[in-house]
Amino acid sequence: MGGFSENTVFWSAFLAWLVTQVLKGLLFLIKQKKLDFRRFVGAGGMPSSHSAFVSALATGVGLTDGWASTNFALALVFALVVMYDAAGVRLAASKQAQVLNKMVQELFGEREFHHERLKELIGHTPVEVIVGSLLGVFFGWWLVAAK
Repeated sequence: MGGFSENTVFWSAFLAWLVTQVLKGLLFLIKQKKLDFRRFVGAGGMPSSHSAFVSALATGVGLTDGWASTNFALALVFALVVMYDAAGVRLAASKQAQVLNKMVQELFGEREFHHERLKELIGHTPVEVIVGSLLGVFFGWWLVAAK
């Protein structure tokens, strides 16, 4: 019996997350022409690393335990909740943060007002979630099915 280091389901999910985080940073560099290390580790942006992580997990569980297994059902429901949250609740919070930051800036302008800017990039568009989930399925299939 192998140890955790041989858990291809976990490692496929981890690799999917890692690759999407790197892609996110590189895409930002190409698009904005500047390097921002926060894009390599932060939430939000293209592609969704959360979606890649949970999609690879669900794919790996389905391939390992069977598509009709309770474990796959749990992993799939977990993945759907995470992806819904990324494109729904967190996207709405991102938009609210943008509006609030703009309101504070316009209201106080040059006057002294000490506040911490709200983080604006925490959610994902549906396209970012779909691309992340497709990357996750690819990594789950590639690493677990190849085992």
